[in-house]
Amino acid sequence: MADIEFSEEQAMLLETAENFCRDRAPIAVVRKGLSEIDTHDPQLWQEIAELGWLAISIPEAYGGLGLGLGEAVPVAESMGRHLLSTPFLATTVAIQALISSASDAQREEWLPRLAGGAIATVALTEEDGNWNLNDVQATGTADGQYIALTGHKSMVLDAAAADLIVISAKVDGATRLLLLEPDQLPAGAIVRQVAIDETRRCYDLRLDGAKLPTSALLPHTDMGAIEQAALLLISAEISGGMVGVLSLIVEYLNTRKQFDRLIGSYQALKHPTVDILLAAEACRSHLYHAATAIAAGDEHNAEVAVRMLKAQGSEAFAYAGDRAVQFHGGFGFTYECDAQLYLRRALWCQYQFGDDRHHRQLLAPLLLDAG
Repeated sequence: MADIEFSEEQAMLLETAENFCRDRAPIAVVRKGLSEIDTHDPQLWQEIAELGWLAISIPEAYGGLGLGLGEAVPVAESMGRHLLSTPFLATTVAIQALISSASDAQREEWLPRLAGGAIATVALTEEDGNWNLNDVQATGTADGQYIALTGHKSMVLDAAAADLIVISAKVDGATRLLLLEPDQLPAGAIVRQVAIDETRRCYDLRLDGAKLPTSALLPHTDMGAIEQAALLLISAEISGGMVGVLSLIVEYLNTRKQFDRLIGSYQALKHPTVDILLAAEACRSHLYHAATAIAAGDEHNAEVAVRMLKAQGSEAFAYAGDRAVQFHGGFGFTYECDAQLYLRRALWCQYQFGDDRHHRQLLAPLLLDAG
């Protein structure tokens, strides 16, 4: 089992990101996003780019900082704690797709732009919500110098704001990745989806009628690297979200009185709160263990680590969000209660890229066959 490493770079990024997210995402700003059609803030995004967060995992040869994916974890963790919704997760996953699967020419064209603040996302989930990234229904038919696309992608993060979308499709019977720019889509192809967490922006992507040049095909299709990046970063948000909801719970338990006693003095509320604390610590340990395993390049251990992380974190965050709502009593079931925001984020994260049951099913052969 790999050691859990926490580098100086990660420590500095965590401090900077925590301060930034706390200042830029007070709960009033988060709530404002519930009623806005598009929550993308270009000025905020440019500040994030200037901080160098988008360049973290991009090699220096392409204008990046040359750090690993693990150094992006503290940033995602801080965003999750403060419910700051940005295209950071989607863009960083798309960057990993380019690093692992694109040609040198494609990297030279896009990675410097993404490091400078361009937005990217990935369209890998089909209309049926299948979490197996290799089970692709969308198709691309080669016709001379072009590839005609048909199909439907779902739950595409931040698609309306994206400058680049990495999509998966069957081309000549094989799963391939392609680079698509929004102006290559027919009008009305990007449709907003209503998700349980209204602070996150997800979209349907209708590919029928889109034609891409054959140069848009990526030469490789490393779905494993893309899935690992997605699971690591969304689990970092989960880890941060658990700290955020725990702080909300503790503050309320030390404020609300019942029968002239602070409700935090009752064991029926103390014990679940301690369970949440222990689960949050376990999630963070899983998180940085997974980041360490990915950095070590051990494919088997990295896959085990990220699936264990997502399974444990998904279940624990959903429980914490549910307890937060319950502890607030009748008020907790109203939209005015901040616990609602964490519960909705928890449920959204739980079913992105596979829930706890899905990953435990995949973990079984990885662990038992190895034994």
